[in-house]
Amino acid sequence: MTILVTGGAGFIGGNFVLDWIASTGESVVNLDKLTYAGNLETLKSLESDDRHTFVQGDICDRALIDSLFSTYKPRAIVHFAAESHVDRSIHGPGEFVRTNVDGTFTLLEAARAYWNGLEGEAKANFRFHHVSTDEVYGSLGPNDPPFTETNTYEPNSPYSASKAASDHLVRAWHHTYGLPVTTSNCSNNYGPYHFPEKLIPLMIANALAGKPLPIYGDGQQIRDWLYVTDHCSAIRTILAKGKVGEVYNVGGWNEKPNIDIVKTIIALLDELKPSPEGSYARLITYVTDRPGHDRRYAIDARKIERDLGWKPAETFETGIRKTVQWYLDNQGWVQNVLSGAYRDWVAKNYGDRAGA
Repeated sequence: MTILVTGGAGFIGGNFVLDWIASTGESVVNLDKLTYAGNLETLKSLESDDRHTFVQGDICDRALIDSLFSTYKPRAIVHFAAESHVDRSIHGPGEFVRTNVDGTFTLLEAARAYWNGLEGEAKANFRFHHVSTDEVYGSLGPNDPPFTETNTYEPNSPYSASKAASDHLVRAWHHTYGLPVTTSNCSNNYGPYHFPEKLIPLMIANALAGKPLPIYGDGQQIRDWLYVTDHCSAIRTILAKGKVGEVYNVGGWNEKPNIDIVKTIIALLDELKPSPEGSYARLITYVTDRPGHDRRYAIDARKIERDLGWKPAETFETGIRKTVQWYLDNQGWVQNVLSGAYRDWVAKNYGDRAGA
């Protein structure tokens, strides 16, 4: 038995591959283009494990996708591969449309052709699971109820618009062609192996380097935070028990303003690795907010708990402590990620925002 994972060298995908093999023992064919956020070092522990097959390639390459289906005959596909950083989507939206929309279309068509060639139990049990985001729902007011699976799509950035489009394609391929799909829309993930351009790993890396901790606007943007291994367990649960055609929101029940996240990280670093120059709070720097910055996201995860019996195992307090400790224990991984290309990106994104 084998599953095909796209984007399995990225943050969530890499954690999922590690978690899947550890939890199920089932083989994974891992397709990743290895763009800036793909990192095979995340999967170093699987180097000699014959249950993990890595293929470098593009999800827009139909011939490659067809060959993977033909060769490995996966029972399911878990589709993580995506351009996923809002700021990058503002600077260069074309790649987001290509990967998130065209790539998902290519995968759906290849999966449909493969599925149509299956028979009996293999055809009945095949699944296409699409991993999406809460950002497709837009922004919430301070007193609005959290997003449910029936919320209207109102994406506000090129990233979220491209993910919304991919969600609609997955839905349409089920309703039009009968392809057995499931979709999950998750809140902000955090945890080990997170590429340090996102809020939590960026704050940890900058603090340890004595660099400014850039906070957009007033820092009161609210997000729900989900520990990445909880997300992995949710996807495993959906693959095992999810109803075909259904959407499941996956959240951590941890709504917090960004500034509170940063202050929590500072408190943990002050405790676990104090700076001789005093509290890392001295590095907080407010910068000009990004265009179209959604004010609040929040996930109502009651459906997946009610229907499938899943709920997160980590609180934010337990998850963030594990995360900070992991980065302190894995500085080699972090330094290898902090390449010249990454530094150039940070300079491009934050260099013109100095001092709000």
